[in-house]
Amino acid sequence: MSDSETVPQAAAPEAPGSAPALAKEALEIASGYAFTGPALDLGALLWDGVCLPDAQVRIPLPMLNRHGLVAGATGTGKTKTLQLIAEQLSAQGVPVFLADIKGDVSGISAPGVRNDKVQARAADVHQEWTATGFPAEFYALGGLGHGIPVRATITDFGPLLLSKVLRLNQTQEQSLGLIFHYADTKGLELVDLKDLRAVVTFLTSDEGRSELKNIGGLSTATAGVILRSLTAFEAQGMAGFFGEPEFDTNELLRTAQDGRGMVSVLELPAVQDRPQLFSTFLMWLLADLFHDLPEVGDADKPKLVFFFDEAHLLFHDASKAFLDSITQTVRLIRSKGVGVFFVTQTPKDVPADVLAQLGNRVQHALRAFTPDDQKALKATVRTFPHSAYDLEELLTGLGTGEAVVTVLSEKGAPTPVAATRLRAPESLMGPIDGAALDAAVRASPLHGRYAQAVDRESAYEKLTAARGAKGPDEMTAPPAKAPAKHTGSRKSEPEEEPSMVERVVDSGVFKSLARSLGTQIGREISRSVFGTARRRR
Repeated sequence: MSDSETVPQAAAPEAPGSAPALAKEALEIASGYAFTGPALDLGALLWDGVCLPDAQVRIPLPMLNRHGLVAGATGTGKTKTLQLIAEQLSAQGVPVFLADIKGDVSGISAPGVRNDKVQARAADVHQEWTATGFPAEFYALGGLGHGIPVRATITDFGPLLLSKVLRLNQTQEQSLGLIFHYADTKGLELVDLKDLRAVVTFLTSDEGRSELKNIGGLSTATAGVILRSLTAFEAQGMAGFFGEPEFDTNELLRTAQDGRGMVSVLELPAVQDRPQLFSTFLMWLLADLFHDLPEVGDADKPKLVFFFDEAHLLFHDASKAFLDSITQTVRLIRSKGVGVFFVTQTPKDVPADVLAQLGNRVQHALRAFTPDDQKALKATVRTFPHSAYDLEELLTGLGTGEAVVTVLSEKGAPTPVAATRLRAPESLMGPIDGAALDAAVRASPLHGRYAQAVDRESAYEKLTAARGAKGPDEMTAPPAKAPAKHTGSRKSEPEEEPSMVERVVDSGVFKSLARSLGTQIGREISRSVFGTARRRR
């Protein structure tokens, strides 16, 4: 090599953007993802617009229970990222839960279709792409739409989550908690909406008004708001979400016969216009898992990875108590082997206390068309560790299927920020045929267990039986009093009638139910941080 050729070589590191400097920084980033244990392959490193297929970007499998965030503007590829991660988790024996908002995740159960785009992407990132379908179960809230019905009882759903669904304010939420407390202590099981309506109506009747007097009471105005909210909720066709048989969230932890993790897909297109409902139901599933699972500490792989789509809907207009419960659940469920990925458009959609718990980040492109967009972009950049990239410029220039990634290493430390061209999912990128989906649902061993709704004896029936033929909805009118009898000139003292609670407890219906439910009757049900009941499996 001549002297004239050595001068540019020596000067190159001092010139910004020179090849040696770029190669060095790219190498440093790539070394942060050189894990020795099992990991998920996300894609290949991007540097200066060039894909470096030998520099693979990965997530260590044991770190998937440290939670994560998948964010990005509409149309940037978030759904395909979920599909990609879910496939690899399933392949490594980890069950996955996916909320299918738009109805295009059902394709994970069918092999993908090789085409020019898929082949080009696989070649770019050195992916050995093979069309593969994964074991899947399909669910639907209350049986509305395709899927095995997922229901919850009012008792197990709890007052805090129900207040969120009914959009109650803080005072109304507290009153609803009082109603649940009363129903728990008196053994009035709240299975469906008519049970709750019956108890609220009773507590505002002449006979029941005194029942809550010593613990704060229930105002007629608040009870009216709750009853109107329940009526409006039911009028929208929501009654089917509450009832029995109640879904056992342990079903989400199953593996297939070949050892792959089951992918549970909750089909939500039929309720996508009711975002508050499905986002709160997702939180109920997570809360139910939280207080059912034992502590496992740090494990070789998660028991379940739960993808919480449209996460901003969960946090919108949420009370402080609700947000505190979410934060506590997310913080503690990690030690039970469950990883939670929140999926939304920007990190600012997630409260700071929750965002701080999310160790793995996949950030797709953001738009910056308006001042608000610019503000959101700057806020997003500040949530990342120090980076060798100009993140403001990078995040607005990423293509579909590209993202900025940082995860937790095997030692629990954040990896360097890496612009990544993501791999292509190996399953079908789109929905499967409706007939095929229905056939899969009917063939499931869970179909016979959950398909048919059951309406057993609960609070409504017990209160009705105690009252006679008169239903709870008629309890607002005071009972007719018998005319006073006279003995001489002195009026006799009216005989004191038993209270409604005494009638319920003394009724044969109540005693029969008490025998069947054992210790659950006559004592308050133990509740979790969300107010959801702790069930016996």
